[in-house]
Amino acid sequence: MIKLLMLSVMWAACSAMPTKNNEATCGYESCHPVKEGMINVHIVAHTHDDVGWLKTVDQYYYGSKSSIQKAGVQYILDSVTDALKKNPDRRFIYVETAFFWKWWMNQPDHIKHQFKRYVNSGQLEFIGGAWSMNDEATTHYQSIIDQFTWGLRKLNETFGSCGRPKLGWQIDPFGHSREMASIFAQLGFDGLLLGRIDYQDKGNRFKTRTPEVVWKGSDNLGEAAHLFTGVMYNTYSPPSGFCFDILCEDEPIIDDVHSPDYNVDKRVESFLGNARDMAEFYTTDNVLITMGGDFTYMDAETWFKNMDKIISYANLRQANGSQFNLIYSTPSCYVKAVHDEAEKKGMKWKTKSDDYFPYASDPHSFWTGYFTSRPTIKRFERIGNNFLQVCKQLYSLADLGPEDQVDLNALRQAMGVMQHHDAVTGTEKEHVAHDYARILTEGIKECEIITSAALNKLIKNQSSEDVDIKFSSCPLANVSSCSFTENTETFTVTVYNPLSRPVNHYVRFPILGEAYRITDDAGVQIETQLVPIASSVLSIPGRKSEATMDLVFRASEIPPLGFKSYYVESVKKEEVTAPKMNEDDYTGVKLEIDQTTGLIASVTMNNITVSLTQQYLYYEGYIGNNEIFVNRSSGAYIFRPRNNEPIAASNRANYTIHRGNLVTEIHQKFNDWISQVVRMYKEENVIEFDWVVGPLPSEDTFGKEVINRFQTDLSTNATFYTDSNGREILKRVRNFRPTWKLDLEEPVSGNYYPVTSKILMRDTVRNIEVAVLTDRAQGGSSLHDGELELMVHRNCLHDDAFGVGEALNEKAFGAGLVAKGSHYLMVGNISSDGYSLAAAERDLAQRKLLQAWTFFSPAEKQSIEDYKRKFAMNYSGLRKSLPKNVQILTLEPWIGTSLLLRLEHVLEKDEDSTLSQPAIVNLKALFTPFEVTSIRETTLGANQWLSENSRLQFATEDVNFERNPRYIVVNAEDEFEIRLNPMQIRTFIVDVVRK
Repeated sequence: MIKLLMLSVMWAACSAMPTKNNEATCGYESCHPVKEGMINVHIVAHTHDDVGWLKTVDQYYYGSKSSIQKAGVQYILDSVTDALKKNPDRRFIYVETAFFWKWWMNQPDHIKHQFKRYVNSGQLEFIGGAWSMNDEATTHYQSIIDQFTWGLRKLNETFGSCGRPKLGWQIDPFGHSREMASIFAQLGFDGLLLGRIDYQDKGNRFKTRTPEVVWKGSDNLGEAAHLFTGVMYNTYSPPSGFCFDILCEDEPIIDDVHSPDYNVDKRVESFLGNARDMAEFYTTDNVLITMGGDFTYMDAETWFKNMDKIISYANLRQANGSQFNLIYSTPSCYVKAVHDEAEKKGMKWKTKSDDYFPYASDPHSFWTGYFTSRPTIKRFERIGNNFLQVCKQLYSLADLGPEDQVDLNALRQAMGVMQHHDAVTGTEKEHVAHDYARILTEGIKECEIITSAALNKLIKNQSSEDVDIKFSSCPLANVSSCSFTENTETFTVTVYNPLSRPVNHYVRFPILGEAYRITDDAGVQIETQLVPIASSVLSIPGRKSEATMDLVFRASEIPPLGFKSYYVESVKKEEVTAPKMNEDDYTGVKLEIDQTTGLIASVTMNNITVSLTQQYLYYEGYIGNNEIFVNRSSGAYIFRPRNNEPIAASNRANYTIHRGNLVTEIHQKFNDWISQVVRMYKEENVIEFDWVVGPLPSEDTFGKEVINRFQTDLSTNATFYTDSNGREILKRVRNFRPTWKLDLEEPVSGNYYPVTSKILMRDTVRNIEVAVLTDRAQGGSSLHDGELELMVHRNCLHDDAFGVGEALNEKAFGAGLVAKGSHYLMVGNISSDGYSLAAAERDLAQRKLLQAWTFFSPAEKQSIEDYKRKFAMNYSGLRKSLPKNVQILTLEPWIGTSLLLRLEHVLEKDEDSTLSQPAIVNLKALFTPFEVTSIRETTLGANQWLSENSRLQFATEDVNFERNPRYIVVNAEDEFEIRLNPMQIRTFIVDVVRK
């Protein structure tokens, strides 16, 4: 099986080579030549195929449900394949690997060979190459990298180097993150073309002829994260009047001079007029015209026949002095032409260091609502990423066979679909959201087969019976519902840690018994606590459980890439010693409650006391007919409140306090649809706000957009900070944009930014920082000094007229959707001797992103002694922990017996005096189950050896570049020593020998 796999990879690489009869080759050599001294018009034939939006993924692929939208991706690829055959000058690009792979796997061999010829000759070029065109606001960098890796791998295995994309093509996401630019640069791409940026920004850039810049994607990585970036003139649509498709009604090019409808001269002049207008705004003699749109080219020949005529008749005008040269092109050919001209003329490009958020399409349409839309699917996606990393690691550690790859691939592909800019964003129709949940649920179930098989291999010793134990999860444990723990009296809890250092993790699950005894692998009885389940959780629609109590215990020092198992047995109350409570166990974390209002009044943490009020409020959504800008409604995409000040959901909260030996909880109820539990765990330097919001009332017809607000006495000078896709931190200033003078008519939504993992504010005079971390992507802001707010849930009772075509008013179990989630509050000095709050925040963010995963197994009819005799209860995949500033980002099975390994430095260069220094990891003798025998570094997407990647360089007005070392060897003596600079990610293919 492995030999066949390796041979297929070799064949893919070989088949990518041009044949002797093929004059053109793929890549830049296949680009049609440009003409010096002329305006070269690059005509890019493309289709934009949403991986779900108004229809499900399958409905879009097969072309069903035409009453919703006429779109069938299989017909597009069929049609393009036929049309390219008729003229070798034609070019076409394709982007969404998820759809392509679905089509490819159903093609006969002769179609595959024909398609490969197109790829090898450059007639068809893959752009982007990810599984889907991901969103950039609500996605996490780990999931982005994963879905690019999977898409690029499929292209690499099938087409070799000719299937390797050279450019990012983010034409439809609703704003663009700086971290995404950094990722594209690290993928080895030469550039990025964007479709949507703020209308004021776009106007200013065209006015100043700066739609193309070099984007500095990182404050830490220097030139390695610089990326040529261009904003396209017409988003991604064809010029008005030039859509040639079964979806369009524009007139074709009629070149029969005997026809009364002959229109060549008029149509060509109109087309060149568009090119002339575009040329006014760009600085080189190259312009790009997109010819395509959503699900176009179901009849590709219609497009190409008309484009053939436009190109031919326009170029004939050169004989009469026309300065326009029209060519079939691709985005990468366009960028190469821009690069070559700029280099020849000695041009230097302006740079950009911020991001393209928030995106507004008109004065009243800020696309900031989708930062929060469909909050439960945003959380489900984050859980899917958590489990995918656990699944890939266990597969690698246990050395499962190739027959298990299918189960792993199901979750890889599901998570790739979830990154789509109409999936995790919440901007899809509700029936499509349900289908996304189905796809992810099925992927998780497939990976549960792998985790159970892997754990069985890792726990068994020589005396084990040849009987597999079932390891299962409790997917509804977040609402304290788990039939296994509620109906099983004796079982084991196995806690797996996907991080590269030991962690402590509080395990919590619902029970029905009166008392439980938990014993660890050393035979020591573990301290436990029974905690009442909040009444708001007990009444969540759809919850099926009779449990009213959760059992909590602390799993201590779970090994890196390893697990600990605990033996749990239901006993009588008198059999368990009541634990003693010590207030000092809470490491100085204290809350003061205003007894009159029931609201928090102050917080003490890290020896700092801050006046703090935490409260839930809501904005009423604006309602309009959407016919003019000022009548724009709040909807799935758009956040537009009726009033600039939110309404308090309640000015008081009823509360009860439950003190315990492991956790102290404050149960607060604000009204019938908002409640929360405030938690302080023993030896955890953080306060958790576990909120339950919904069903949202809808009787008033306005809809409610609910926020959690933290109001302090800090002086913050209109400044706050948010993360970029969970990685680097960006400075935000209220009512301000770094690259143009802002004219703002929506002061609330115009100051909202995506928060993937963290929002924070600083009082630099008092040297105090307050940060709130999230468990999913949300919208957030600081609309007044000393305040942070995060939107947690929203229902919009009217559509915003940007395409989804239905109100955002989710239902579940016959009622409005209930969302449950957590915020994590941290307070401390910005920096102090021996302590960095930023480093502590990074540590917490990692522990929440890759949370220790809990598996349950039956243990009836065997004592703990029997279990220990048969099975290992303690395992580590690493011989030693990695440094605190280093994490194994990826460990997964690759091709044949090799593994894919990514290491990342998790801090920025100025976050900690010690941990922000470079780190060194020695891969020799690092892993327990195998020995690394050889390593070779690749680009971030693992589809090209790093030593073979040479990106186009664009000169900028900056003179000082920071170059980070990109080579594997730290010194000549030890090639297995890996050096990591702050925020650096390095990717390797490693060969291993199993022990």
